[in-house]
Amino acid sequence: MEIFIYTALFSPLAAAIFAAIFAMREKKIITGIVNSIFIALSTAASIVLLCIMDENSFRLNLIDWISVGNLSIPFGFVVDRVSVIMMVTVGVVSTAVHIYSIGYMAHDKSFNRFFSYLSAFVFSMLVLVMSDNFAGLFIGWEGVGLCSWMLIGFWYERDSASWAANEAFIMNRIADLGMLLGIFMIYWQFGTLQYEDVFNTAADIDTAVLQIIGILLFIGAMGKSAQFPLHTWLADAMEGPTPVSALIHAATMVTAGVYLVIRANPIYANIPDIGFFIASLGAFVAVFAALMALVNNDLKRIIAYSTLSQLGYMFVAAGLGAYWIALFHLVTHAYFKSLLFLGAGNVMHAMNEDLNIKNMGGLFGALKITAVLMIIASVALAGIYPFAGFFSKDKILEVALNENTYILFSTLWVGAGLTAFYSFRLIFIVFFGEASWKKRHIHPHEAAKSSLLAMLPLGILAVIAGHFEEVFEEFATQILPEYTFGITHETVILMITSTLGIAIFGILFAFYMYIVRNGFSKKIEKSAMYKFLFNQYYIPQLYQSQIVRRFEAIAKFSWKKLDEKLIDASVDMIANMLYRSGDKARRMQSGNLSAMLRWMVFGLGILLLFAVFYQA
Repeated sequence: MEIFIYTALFSPLAAAIFAAIFAMREKKIITGIVNSIFIALSTAASIVLLCIMDENSFRLNLIDWISVGNLSIPFGFVVDRVSVIMMVTVGVVSTAVHIYSIGYMAHDKSFNRFFSYLSAFVFSMLVLVMSDNFAGLFIGWEGVGLCSWMLIGFWYERDSASWAANEAFIMNRIADLGMLLGIFMIYWQFGTLQYEDVFNTAADIDTAVLQIIGILLFIGAMGKSAQFPLHTWLADAMEGPTPVSALIHAATMVTAGVYLVIRANPIYANIPDIGFFIASLGAFVAVFAALMALVNNDLKRIIAYSTLSQLGYMFVAAGLGAYWIALFHLVTHAYFKSLLFLGAGNVMHAMNEDLNIKNMGGLFGALKITAVLMIIASVALAGIYPFAGFFSKDKILEVALNENTYILFSTLWVGAGLTAFYSFRLIFIVFFGEASWKKRHIHPHEAAKSSLLAMLPLGILAVIAGHFEEVFEEFATQILPEYTFGITHETVILMITSTLGIAIFGILFAFYMYIVRNGFSKKIEKSAMYKFLFNQYYIPQLYQSQIVRRFEAIAKFSWKKLDEKLIDASVDMIANMLYRSGDKARRMQSGNLSAMLRWMVFGLGILLLFAVFYQA
């Protein structure tokens, strides 16, 4: 059993080290192939663990990691029904992304370095989901943050990429401070950081204290999962290579916040008020992000806003106590969203890296396979039966209705219509609209066969993953709380019909607007509301003017007034005093015997005076 755990966990680390050895050398396709094999091996081991999983969990303690006083934290891992689901999801998407990247990054001079970073990220993510304690989770949490910074800023020679990487890193550090304080409070109250010990005694802790812990942990989740107001970094992170977006910002790292809430469900089950706040924020973000996707023209940013919106759906389910449903949508979303990002990468290559969808159009003929796969992913994202998104997303709306949270349900219902509209807005403009690229003498072509082959399993899973709902529920609820529905079958049918109806309406409206009418009128695009959404509600500008510039002003004041005129001046003054005293003292070393004897007599006199005063 241990061999499978070791293989699943450490194969990505071996891949990262292997690629790092050749990081500064000439790119070699063999590096990508070897790394892909290592990641596939890890995925295979995870699938084996999934298949042989019984009612018990597999535990593995490698070493005694931290032992100080009463604090004892082993470097240990647990493979249970929650972690193994995450392991398989991360593994499947990671394998597809690694294989896809062989063709996508083939002409990049830093090919080897890219694969080292990518595999290191997978290892960090597995540490995060497999750890059996909050300290180990935090190590993986920071590991994926570091790898995310390296991958977003992979093309560091671009100022925009470096800026986006720093933004993501700094914003996540702000959130991680909250999470770290939450972990400190857990140890203070429970005397341990082991999941099993904490969760078994969570009900015995004062509710007010649990609420503080729940809030602090969720602050960390808000950063990783880009929830308002810590959301701005996600869209800017599209500066990284597209495979990075598919792996990190669609299927793995951004779902870490949702995973944290699901994993800590015994804590959140005892603080339903905090759970309702999480659900409310998630519903708000679901529509908040969808509205930005309606008007944006950047291919990858539209998909990024979609990710932000779907994360909101997951938090609604988790906040309302339907943890297995949140995990189910996390899994299905990982497949069709990573497929969308990889398809976007194909379109980018075909358009000479142009991301403006208004410069595309009519690409279906040149990119038939990519178009079909992206349409499959978009149908799944829109929640159309029988694709994967229908089963998981509609289940979340069913939960909102079951809890009598009609405002949340209405918000998510509207979000479903918006999702269908912006998803097919992208499809219609890119693949079926007017071919604007012909004016620029571009010759679009399909992606490499290896890249298309890597996308195929994701396309299949985007279709069939939802049909495993009953099996998934039975498997996951062996460790996660069961969720009981109290609404009638007729109500469920009515809800599903209405949700399908608004999704289909969104698709048809997108068809009318972008195929029949060729987009919104110039008058609408110049309206205040359109500009408000296009500029992301002016939140980035607000952060820039009220936080970044003020912090920059404080930093400059500290530099010019405090550092240079106070600290540096003090150090320079001491140095000058020592220099001048040394300069004067060196005159004693003249080499003249008479002068040396006079100094000796003078020194002897000083010593005698000291002796007299001391005796007195």
